Amino acid sequence: MPAVQRLLRAVILGAVAIAVVAPAAAANAEPSARDLQQQIDQSNIAFEKIVEQYNGVNEQLKATQAAADELNAKMAPLQSSMDSAYANVGQIAARAYQGGGVSPMAALLSEGSTAGLIEEMAALDHLARAQQADIQNYTRTKATYDEQKTKLDALLNQQRADQKSVADQKAKIEGDLARLTDLQRRASRSATPPPATGSTSKPQSGPPPNVSGAAGAAVRFAYGVIGTPYVYAAAGKGGYDCSGLTMAAWAAAGKSLPHNAAMQWNSTTHISRGALAAGDLVFYYGLGHVAIYVGNNQVIHAPHPGTTVQLASVDMASPYGYGRVH
Repeated sequence: MPAVQRLLRAVILGAVAIAVVAPAAAANAEPSARDLQQQIDQSNIAFEKIVEQYNGVNEQLKATQAAADELNAKMAPLQSSMDSAYANVGQIAARAYQGGGVSPMAALLSEGSTAGLIEEMAALDHLARAQQADIQNYTRTKATYDEQKTKLDALLNQQRADQKSVADQKAKIEGDLARLTDLQRRASRSATPPPATGSTSKPQSGPPPNVSGAAGAAVRFAYGVIGTPYVYAAAGKGGYDCSGLTMAAWAAAGKSLPHNAAMQWNSTTHISRGALAAGDLVFYYGLGHVAIYVGNNQVIHAPHPGTTVQLASVDMASPYGYGRVH
């Protein structure tokens, strides 16, 4: 399985712990608004990693379902050919032995052209052999199909189980995040907390830079959706998550990317910081987050729930790496 699935267990075991510790600590020690904000930021990172795992499993499910659909599509004409072959064999049998048990020898002794009858019998025999060959070929192909379908069904079941597991963890972090946010509100009644990482406090966007080609189309799209709400597992129609935004931006440029940060990393050419150009992707948090570089040391990204697509410094967090779409 790809790296996405290997990361899934580690994220589930480690990331959720960040969120669940905070409420208990808050109840016992009355942490400051700043401390709570740090915990919220950590929980947002954990949540985003879970969302990317969820997206990755969905991408795998789509690929497996497509493979199953393709296999079924290939079998449909073969099934039709087999039905036709069986029907032809039945017609041949009826024609050769019509009248109930008339043998080829009896037919030869009957009135009519012996040469013509021999030719007809030879043609019938040849056709029967061809139809039997078709049936045997179908039988072999069907056995291969059944084996592949069994494997695909098992894979689909495993991926659906992974999808449910990740969704359960995502719901857990959402609940913990809501409790943390409520604690922060109560702790900051008389003080203004510092802005969260990737919060709505952001640089002014201004007009998009003048970038040509496909990269320019992707950058212009990203600028055009600044202010759109973060929605997990979304890639348009009113919301984006991080990899949904970069996927949609490059789709506007005619390029296809998977809806998952780790898969996008694997599908791009890795470049150095010095080679970074507008349109390149910047990855963060161990492939748990991705943004699109727009020049001037800035990226556009969809941070986490409660925020919108926004402009930020490329160093809003320590980058994991950089990728170029081709």
